[in-house]
Amino acid sequence: MKIVSCETYVVATPPPHVGGMYWIFLKLGTACGVEGVGEVYAASFHPQVMTAAIEDVFDRYLKDKNPHQIERLYREAYSSGFTQRPDLTLMGVLSGLEIACWDIVGKALGKPVYELIGGKVHDKLRSYTYLYPSDARGNYDYDNVELAVECAQENRALGFTALKFDPAGPYTAYSGHMLSLEAMAKSATFCQRIREAVGNDCDLLFGTHGQMTPAAAIRLAKRLEPFDPLWFEEPVPPGQSEAMARVADNTTIPIATGERLTTKYEFHDLLTHKAASILQMNLSRVGGILEGKKIAALAEVHYAQIAPHVYNGPIGAAASIQLATATPNFLIQESIGTWEGFHADVLEEKIEWRDGYIIPSNKPGLGVELDMAVVREHSPYSGRRLHLSMDPKPYDYKDQSATDWKSIPEK
Repeated sequence: MKIVSCETYVVATPPPHVGGMYWIFLKLGTACGVEGVGEVYAASFHPQVMTAAIEDVFDRYLKDKNPHQIERLYREAYSSGFTQRPDLTLMGVLSGLEIACWDIVGKALGKPVYELIGGKVHDKLRSYTYLYPSDARGNYDYDNVELAVECAQENRALGFTALKFDPAGPYTAYSGHMLSLEAMAKSATFCQRIREAVGNDCDLLFGTHGQMTPAAAIRLAKRLEPFDPLWFEEPVPPGQSEAMARVADNTTIPIATGERLTTKYEFHDLLTHKAASILQMNLSRVGGILEGKKIAALAEVHYAQIAPHVYNGPIGAAASIQLATATPNFLIQESIGTWEGFHADVLEEKIEWRDGYIIPSNKPGLGVELDMAVVREHSPYSGRRLHLSMDPKPYDYKDQSATDWKSIPEK
């Protein structure tokens, strides 16, 4: 087989932009007519830059090559420019191309990808969702504990057995910081009220995004321990495993992290420092499916588990599902609700979700196909915002309201 073409689609998500402002999909074509889809999860540059980067990496390392040669693609792209370092943007591009190669190989063999990376271990995948509490006008309100409790009860009724929420305040470009007493009290109140509402039916997943210094994270963890969360997510900024290990050493709550990390090397550093026991790699950023499999194997050696991260489109989610299905030390898969809305619209057939579980597809490749009419209708993204953004203001002890990104002009 030989790959001969690559098309990139930057799909604008409709309001309220669940999963980010846009999704970067790509489609590879072979000389024999088999096509594969992938997704790039990279937020550092505007899609115009990412599209050019995809074309460059494709032309250098994949055009006219065999899609089966995943290791070759990885090593040559990872070494691009005499680097051999975890470059976040390059790894996002490589991830999308690598995922599409697996989709092609699976389709050519008539097998789901999970059958090619060890075979099915799980017939169904436990899933969790963020709480998306909305007010009477349909606007999301993440600071209202009453709405959060109501949303938690609704998701428990649907069948979810784990719920994630992040009440600790804004994450800014200047984090980590020391949380205010008010923010810590609010975080504990959210945990208490949601625990009372769902009892032991649901695990509580306390999400943060690197807001805190290690000292602040330890102070907060002590307040949360009575409610026995399943995890304390990314309590300090990424890049300093020893700092996160100090938090892990001072709390009974398992530490989960990894959505902003890439390559097995960064995850190896986490594990050797005993900084986390739950790894949340995003396959559309980390290097793709095979690199994700290697990270899962590293975790298995350390008796750690994986909980693949998804806050992007359904192609990246489909890749995560393939990996999770074939991974013995899989814990739980992030699910964006029950995969309705635009995540369903952009596919020919939606991801199957039933009573709290994702049901892996038995179709060849990734098991999903883009609805190209919907993709083209919402392409290209014409805004100036990035997929996700951090608050540009330093943390204010008294005023902890985050920037309203909808009020920032596009141009």
